[in-house]
Amino acid sequence: MARRVLSLRLFVAILLLALLPSLGAWWTWKRQGPLQQEATILVRKGTTIKQVADQLEREGVIRSASLFRLWARARKLQLIRGEYTFTPQASLADVAGKLRRAEIHFTLVAIPEGAHAWSLQRRLKDFVPEEVFWTLWKSPRLTRTAGFEQAENLEGLVAPATYRLHHAMEPEEVMLLLVEAFRDQIRPQLDGGVLPPYETLILASLVEKETKLAEEQPRVAGVYKKRLDLGMRLQCDPTSLYARWASGDLRFSAPLQADIRRPHRFNTYTVAGLPPTPIAIPGATALEAAKAPLTGKDLYFVATGKGGHSFAPSLRDHNRNVGVYRQEIQRQKRAAHG
Repeated sequence: MARRVLSLRLFVAILLLALLPSLGAWWTWKRQGPLQQEATILVRKGTTIKQVADQLEREGVIRSASLFRLWARARKLQLIRGEYTFTPQASLADVAGKLRRAEIHFTLVAIPEGAHAWSLQRRLKDFVPEEVFWTLWKSPRLTRTAGFEQAENLEGLVAPATYRLHHAMEPEEVMLLLVEAFRDQIRPQLDGGVLPPYETLILASLVEKETKLAEEQPRVAGVYKKRLDLGMRLQCDPTSLYARWASGDLRFSAPLQADIRRPHRFNTYTVAGLPPTPIAIPGATALEAAKAPLTGKDLYFVATGKGGHSFAPSLRDHNRNVGVYRQEIQRQKRAAHG
């Protein structure tokens, strides 16, 4: 009996010794990791398994780069370029699984209708360095991709949308994403208008910056189209602001008399015709208005002070509308001061 008990104990001991390496490996694989606070690792194009393993160990995400490399080779891990975020105490199994499943962390960046070059640059600053942005902004390859080889920059050649970006993307890749969206979604809409496609885009950008009211946009486009046909200057306030910014003065405020008088190729108070490029990203309703302007007798319009515009066929009628607008502004100021 004693011999049997001894044999059983010996068998159990041998079994435990045999299982210890497996149990140890399992424990190492599943135990809580050393990470104390959330960490982000970038896997860029061309990054090797060794580089990722070393970075994970260096950043305190895992304890052993060697063990991670062994697992990666055994599983034939294919690294997918991206931005990976790891939570505190993530186990080696958690870390490996996230990379194997390519659970990339994306940042949502909204590019709204009406955005222009400077606002776009600020929105993309975490993904495209400022100096690189302005270089890519004038890239002939990108303007060609957008469908307008003759365009001098990317103003207006970006689709308004919410984009999913990550920090492992190259700056040119980010800009290309925005331009390709324009090519696929916006460029086909520009054909068939009363003006050539690029001029339609320019006119739509003026309409977009003048009014957000969809019901007014065809009339605004109609005033500008009529002025173009008659050879009158467009006298579009937003172009005078764009001329200010293009001159290096980045004050974002209402146009001043100095802006309106400024001789500049974008200022339609001092230069005839459309500006050389769009001045912003137009929305869908502004694009439709620019394709089919509602032309009639109107040659002028002015804000009402209540969110819309008053239109007029003659300068006399326009001046009367301007007077009404000024009275409304004075009324609002008196109301604001009690």
